[in-house]
Amino acid sequence: MENENQLKKSTSFLLIPIIYVIAIWVIYWIEINFDFNFNKFGVYPRTFVGFRGVFLTHFIHSNTNHLFNNSIPLFVLLSSLFYFYKKVAYKVLLIGGLLTGLLTWVIARESFHIGASGIVYLLFSFIFFSGIIKKHYRLVALSLIIIFLYGSMIWYVLPIKDGMSWEGHLSGFLTGFILSIIYRKKGIVKEQHHFQETDFDLLFDENGNFSPPKVEERVEEEF
Repeated sequence: MENENQLKKSTSFLLIPIIYVIAIWVIYWIEINFDFNFNKFGVYPRTFVGFRGVFLTHFIHSNTNHLFNNSIPLFVLLSSLFYFYKKVAYKVLLIGGLLTGLLTWVIARESFHIGASGIVYLLFSFIFFSGIIKKHYRLVALSLIIIFLYGSMIWYVLPIKDGMSWEGHLSGFLTGFILSIIYRKKGIVKEQHHFQETDFDLLFDENGNFSPPKVEERVEEEF
């Protein structure tokens, strides 16, 4: 029974990543098989109708290549988030997703902006900067792994490729950085080392002078 509970705890962090990835594939499957075009539900900057994309854009993709390219980093980064930052994971995902969509709606070019890449950049930025800010060796190691795997993504926050929403990438990246500062004291933090007091330490006073504890004399009366 104990082993079963431990197994559930060890795999529970995969639940949301699996659900999210399956959801975006199912939505794309519905779009293809029923001849729908969900692109119009993406973010269209500075219009009332386009504002709905703030909530929907992260689930819509233009083609299978776009979908596949987002699915793998999305799964890896979401898994990392829910494993190492489980106390703030839902807040980062939900609040960060909304802020990313909102910032894209404010700053982007007049076009439909779609895809989960905003979330990918949000998670990449949050995990990387959070590990550096907290200075926890496990989180720093995770940050180095993330930058090794996805470090080249940083270039796509700039307008270097046509047809790519660099504004969405930049919005996610900035949002992740801001959230890493806001939640810097939440979850795993740098461990403070405390030395346990021993019997030897009791032989010295606050100033380091040798001062063994006095032994009280015991006097027994004879009758």
